[in-house]
Amino acid sequence: MAANNRRMSGKKGAQVGSGGQRRRGLEGKGPTPPAEMRKGHAKQRAAQARVRRSQGRPPQRRTGAKGTSELVVGRNPVVEALREGVPASTLYVQQFVDNDERVREALQLAAERGGINLMEAPRPELDRMTNGLNHQGLVLQVPPYEYAHPEDLAEAAYDEGEDPLIVALDGVTDPRNLGAVVRSVSAFGGHGVVVPERRAAGMTAGAWKTSAGTAARTPVARATNLTRALEAYKKAGIMVVGLAADGDVELGELEALGGPVVIVVGSEGKGLSRLVGETCDFRVRIPMPGGAESLNAGVAAGVVLYEAARRRA
Repeated sequence: MAANNRRMSGKKGAQVGSGGQRRRGLEGKGPTPPAEMRKGHAKQRAAQARVRRSQGRPPQRRTGAKGTSELVVGRNPVVEALREGVPASTLYVQQFVDNDERVREALQLAAERGGINLMEAPRPELDRMTNGLNHQGLVLQVPPYEYAHPEDLAEAAYDEGEDPLIVALDGVTDPRNLGAVVRSVSAFGGHGVVVPERRAAGMTAGAWKTSAGTAARTPVARATNLTRALEAYKKAGIMVVGLAADGDVELGELEALGGPVVIVVGSEGKGLSRLVGETCDFRVRIPMPGGAESLNAGVAAGVVLYEAARRRA
C-alpha cells in the first residue's frame, strides 16, 4: 500500500493556467503616449521643469567665479579700451610723460567716466608692472570680471517669462571670438554665454572691446565642468544643441530652437569635444552652399541665434 502511495504521489496534478496573461500580451500596448508623458523625453523634462517653477520654488542662486585683473599697455590700446567702455579701476600715467593727443584723450575719457583712479608713477615702476613691455607711459588696470553661475542664466530668463536662449563655448580660446558671441547673443535676445573654466577664452579687455559694449548687459558664466553644466540644463528641461559639420539635423529643420535651448559651439579646428558632443540632444549642421569647411565661433553662433530669434518672433 505504501508503494502504491509513492506511485500516486508522482502523478501529475492539476495545472495552473496563465489567467489570460499570454493572450493579453499579444494584444499590444495601445497608442504611443505623448512626448510629455514619456520617461526621459526632452519634452517631459521641460514639462516637469515648468511644474517646479509654477510651484514657486525659489531659484538657487550661486556666486560665480572671479577672473583675474589685467593690464592694458600702450597709448593706443588704452585709449581704445576707454572708448569701448572696458571696465577699468586705475589709469597709470608716467611722470613727465610727453603730453600728446592720445595721453590727453585718455585722461579726459577716464575723468568723464568717473570711478577710475588716476595715478602718476615713475617709469621704472611702470616697467616693473608691465614686465618691461613698451607701455609708452600709459597703463590701464582692468579689474577681475565677475562671472555668473550657469544656473543663473536660465533662472533669469524664466524670471522674465521667456524660454532660455544660451550659447555655450567648447574649446574656444580666442577672446575676440568670445566677444563676438556675446555681441550676437545680445543682438538676438539671448540670455548669456557659458565658458569652461580651463582651456578657454575669458572676459579679457580684448573680449570686452569686440563685444562693442554689449558685455555690460549680457552675462558670461563660467562652468567648472562644461559637460556637467549641460547635463544640469537638460535636467531643467532645456534642449542642448551642438553645432557640428557632420550633424544629423539641418539647421532649418530643428524645431527645438523655438523653445528653451542651449547652443553649443566648438572650436573652429576641432569642433565639439567627445563628451560634450555625446551630451547634446541634437547635433545640427549649418548648410553652406559656398563650400566653406567651417565657420568661426562668432559667425556660427550668430547664424543659429538668428534662426532661433526668427522662430520665437
